[in-house]
Amino acid sequence: MKILDKAVLEIHEKVKEIISARKQEFVPGKSFITTGLAVYDEAEINAIIDSLLGGWLGLSEKGRIFEKKFAQYITNKYCLLVNSGSSANLLALESIKNKYGLKGGEIITPACSFPTTVNPIIQTGFRPAFIDVDKTLNITPEGVLRAINKDTKGIMFSHTLGNPCKIEEIMKIAADNGLFVIEDCCDAYGSTYNGKKCGSFGHVSTFSFYPAHSITLGEGGAVSTNDAELYKIITSLRDWGRDCYCAPGKDNTCNNRFNYKLGEIPYDHKYIYSHIGYNLKPLELQAAMGIEQLKKLEDFNAIRKKNFNLLKREFEQFKDYFEIPEVNIKAEPVFFGFPLIIKNKDVKRHDLIKYLNEHKIGTRLLFAGNILEQPAYKNVEHSVYGKLDYTNKLMRDCFWLGIHPGIDENIIRYIASVFRKYLEGVNR
Repeated sequence: MKILDKAVLEIHEKVKEIISARKQEFVPGKSFITTGLAVYDEAEINAIIDSLLGGWLGLSEKGRIFEKKFAQYITNKYCLLVNSGSSANLLALESIKNKYGLKGGEIITPACSFPTTVNPIIQTGFRPAFIDVDKTLNITPEGVLRAINKDTKGIMFSHTLGNPCKIEEIMKIAADNGLFVIEDCCDAYGSTYNGKKCGSFGHVSTFSFYPAHSITLGEGGAVSTNDAELYKIITSLRDWGRDCYCAPGKDNTCNNRFNYKLGEIPYDHKYIYSHIGYNLKPLELQAAMGIEQLKKLEDFNAIRKKNFNLLKREFEQFKDYFEIPEVNIKAEPVFFGFPLIIKNKDVKRHDLIKYLNEHKIGTRLLFAGNILEQPAYKNVEHSVYGKLDYTNKLMRDCFWLGIHPGIDENIIRYIASVFRKYLEGVNR
């Protein structure tokens, strides 16, 4: 065995020892229960080390391997790695704008949203057209139909907390009205509608690999599509806007690199720019981590489903105080979190989540709530179609708990016991 190979194997063993040594038992009332957690072990760390020792930092072969495997998982033709889910949303909309030469107009989107699903609409010169959500926490075909007018160009939304909206019906409405659809699937890994994966319906879909998400690359995101032209545009936009399609570290794939001109000036094709682009690539070592995370995704999803069902069973005893979101008939969600909607006026959300936090149980609100109530959006040009009654209710009364793979049955029983104690105080 070569000295270098032996040294690498020794590093791998040391990493395994460190991972084993840092495992900690859950201690009720002492260990903090997070809403999200990056779950990884020596496989991911050693993959990162190997990538780093390989000497290539920029996105390269491991990036292409991950992109191919992730596209297969979503059942799409193409996938492109980017540096965040937010960048993925920006590239998705910018690519559609470029392909179809769009110059503004309205894009239908839920008012109950995460900011970076809405922000690209504003940043690319469109106007958000806000609609309400229903008891699945999602936009509805009826709401979409109500908002369509001569200025409508597309629909951009997320499957909230992994619970699929009626995406087939929305896609039909879009096709009938000549609209594009962007699916934000940052929370919806593995969720299906009528047996088909979320992210495989829209013209473009987006994903996030933030540490708290279903799998993580440390940071990162992805854009996926079945449209070859959109894929080419997204690639250019991600890679500085360049016209050249050579993979990193490759030159002259077209065998025509030095035969281009800008006007009358001969110019290297690697430095010709056909789009107003950015550099939104992640690192190669992130892709190396992602390859290992993908191997665990189905197991992670199975744990999320199990934890959701365990919590749902526990919360049957609290049905007079909370309701959980409905699920559409054709939908099979892999929930990202366990959402609770307060229905008893004696339960005050602010007091409850403070109490939970004091007992080491993390909570999150439903993102921005009604995003129009957020300071950054007070003066944004927009339209609203219909009332936002349920959005406003969710802003007042909804919060969610973690169900990530770091949570088990012991933790769930502890969570239920803390709720029970709090609600006993409400009843006095």
